[in-house]
Amino acid sequence: MDPEEAARHRAKMARRKAVQDAEVAGKTIDAKGLLIVHTGPGKGKSTAAFGLALRMLGRGGRVGVVQFIKGAWESGERAALESFGERVAWHSMGEGFTWETQDLARDIAAAERAWGMARAMLADPSFDLLVLDELNIALRYGYLPLEAVVAELVARREGLHVVVTGRNAKPELVAAADLVTEMGAVKHHFAAGVKAQRGIEY
Repeated sequence: MDPEEAARHRAKMARRKAVQDAEVAGKTIDAKGLLIVHTGPGKGKSTAAFGLALRMLGRGGRVGVVQFIKGAWESGERAALESFGERVAWHSMGEGFTWETQDLARDIAAAERAWGMARAMLADPSFDLLVLDELNIALRYGYLPLEAVVAELVARREGLHVVVTGRNAKPELVAAADLVTEMGAVKHHFAAGVKAQRGIEY
């Protein structure tokens, strides 16, 4: 490598490091329980949430999972995370997608049961991270009272991290969240005729 090019690169990286160091030094909050929302039309919302669950477990924490819509099929992530024993509490309380049940009262009842479990976990000090999978769907269809749910999530105990997944996150939840990621749909193999696959979709 040209010595002058190497020197320019070192100087550029030194300037960048100084900016990064100054930005980090300006942060004043050492730790905070976060309300995280994964939404958008792209694949990967739940997958990202379970990645966080794995990270928390790797740091010795305890994780709770409530699935609001999914429930009929065994997933690879459930099998993997439940291998951690008592450090993971997993509750699949949905009855499938709304176009499968075709029963509004039944869908509302399932969502209410799932929210009851989520509330119990919110109150349990043994959890470090809760994944409320597809809660956004239950809120989108009005199965649960939006204002009350958001209020309880905001009022969660200090230090507890909560991840909410699902498309079409309500603006009220987005406004209340500390971190919101929208997964974009650029290309999906399903559109090319590929069915859901073991180890990829479930």
